[in-house]
Amino acid sequence: MTKLITVIAIFIFTLASAQEQQVPTGGQFEQGMGKAFGLWKEGTSSEASDLFERIAAAEPSKWLPNYYVALVNTTAAFGTKEKEQISLLLTKAQKALDVEMGKEQNNAELYVLQAMINTAWIVYDPMINGQKLSGPTMGLYAKAEAIAPNNPRVVFSKAEFEIGGAKFWGQDTKPMCMQIDKAIALFATFKPETAFAPSWGLDRALEAQKNCK
Repeated sequence: MTKLITVIAIFIFTLASAQEQQVPTGGQFEQGMGKAFGLWKEGTSSEASDLFERIAAAEPSKWLPNYYVALVNTTAAFGTKEKEQISLLLTKAQKALDVEMGKEQNNAELYVLQAMINTAWIVYDPMINGQKLSGPTMGLYAKAEAIAPNNPRVVFSKAEFEIGGAKFWGQDTKPMCMQIDKAIALFATFKPETAFAPSWGLDRALEAQKNCK
């Protein structure tokens, strides 16, 4: 099971690398967000997280800065094997996400990110967290799907998580692979609401599609 969950983690770890942002010029928020994405792209995730955190403090009405604090730290957690560091990163991610979840319970992107944090904890300790968090994680994807059934990240992430479980139990993955096909079609027409809104996932969905075949 550890190997299976690790495979899932490798898929999730590179999701953020596909987050393409067309950074607009303008106010301090846009400039700050653009700079933070630049730091993240350069591989300095800690500095990017710190900047996103400062932006979140200055712009409490905007959910995206804390979203990216959580996403940066979650993907960083998938990229390290040091248990203590993983715990610190995921704790920071959860703290940032909790702020936004406390404001808004109708945002599918937040539920997908919470599911990613849960998956990271499963990787951290599969024997303990696998049984404890697998059910709640599927519940998060169900909530996200109810809110935004045509969001490609919702469709893809849920299918990918289900594929991991299906492979572990020796079940047919064809239904999940069909959902990945659906997600790829949705990516073709999906338009983020703003320049900084989440847009990642297509590259991982295409790779998952190849593995399905």
